[in-house]
Amino acid sequence: MKKLLPYFIGAAVLVLLVLIIVQSKRNTHIFDDHITFDKRDKIPYGTYIAYHNLSHLFPGASIIVNDKQPGFWNSFTSDSEGQAMIIVSPWFRADEFEMKKLINFVKNGNTVFVSAAILSYDVQNILKCDAPDAYLLSDNLVFNNNSDSFSVSLLNPPFSPNQEYGCPGIRFESYFSKFDTGITTVFGNGASKLPNFIQLRAGKGAIYFHLTPLSFTNYFLLYRENIGYYDKTLSVIPKQTRRLIWDQYFLHKKNYNLNGDRSGRSNSMISILMKNASFRAALWVLIVLILLYVLQEMRRKQRLIPEIIKPANDSLDFVKTVGRLYHEKGDNLNLSRKMSAYFLEHVRNKYKLSTNKLDEEFILLLQKKTDYKESEIRGIISFIKKMDEVPDISDEELADFHRRLEEFYKVL
Repeated sequence: MKKLLPYFIGAAVLVLLVLIIVQSKRNTHIFDDHITFDKRDKIPYGTYIAYHNLSHLFPGASIIVNDKQPGFWNSFTSDSEGQAMIIVSPWFRADEFEMKKLINFVKNGNTVFVSAAILSYDVQNILKCDAPDAYLLSDNLVFNNNSDSFSVSLLNPPFSPNQEYGCPGIRFESYFSKFDTGITTVFGNGASKLPNFIQLRAGKGAIYFHLTPLSFTNYFLLYRENIGYYDKTLSVIPKQTRRLIWDQYFLHKKNYNLNGDRSGRSNSMISILMKNASFRAALWVLIVLILLYVLQEMRRKQRLIPEIIKPANDSLDFVKTVGRLYHEKGDNLNLSRKMSAYFLEHVRNKYKLSTNKLDEEFILLLQKKTDYKESEIRGIISFIKKMDEVPDISDEELADFHRRLEEFYKVL
């Protein structure tokens, strides 16, 4: 088994590499429907075109990228005017603090343009509007919506002519079901002919909310004449704007998903590879083979632990042997003294009692510690004292003394 296992592992690695190569070649011809809204991505649902086309719409403006929270900007200041911030994201999860900072930015003569299908409660509360969440959304932006197309349109006025722009593919949008008509101007509608694009004035500037962010993705803008929708929509930003800020803070801001878990976008290499079914299967095969190898090695090298035999009580055997020798000689008195000495040593070692005085106090202490019959203890002590007063011990007395000691050792 040990000799063959390296070949098994090598074969598994080879199969893994072949599957990855085959799968990667197969994927080159598959439509990449991963939705990122990232300005670096040239895939269908990236925003590479929307970002890089800003320099054509606003040739006199500088373009910077921001990833800082409102109120903590370091590449520009909110006090200057003539600036515009563009936010394209599936969600706009601004809290009350962030909204107040954005509104102050607008009041100083600047523009904020937000295109997102999901608005936070704080945003809707401050704007006095209602916008239902678009659709259920997971970390990988997979929508449970089977629609294969969507469309948007701009109203006349202020846009002319009133034209509808459409695109096949995923439909991910929301609409304003309620808003304050006193401070809100409707600029466009979504696929359901409900308002999806509004303007709100604040101080010397304006803030725009657009609820169909997919209309800023590469796929939509390259479809037929849809680039015209992009040009007209962003024409609400003043031409004299000197600085454009492409915001990525809200795109990458961590959000609570529908399960209540805090999550963000994961772009680690391992997470990307694990999305490949062939890679996952080959990885599991490799893990199983490694586990089999480890278990086999453990089984081969494992040694039986020898049983440790409890040490025998040789002292008691020694006393019995000596006792037999004295008994054979008929020296009962010496044998009794040896048995007595062993008994007293046993009491000293086990019960920590002094045996210098075998008096009433000693008997009571020994009975208390051993919980043995007091009468039996008295009999043993009495016999020990008797040995100093008699010249010899009879066989019957020796046998009785031996019995008493054996019973004491057995019970205790």
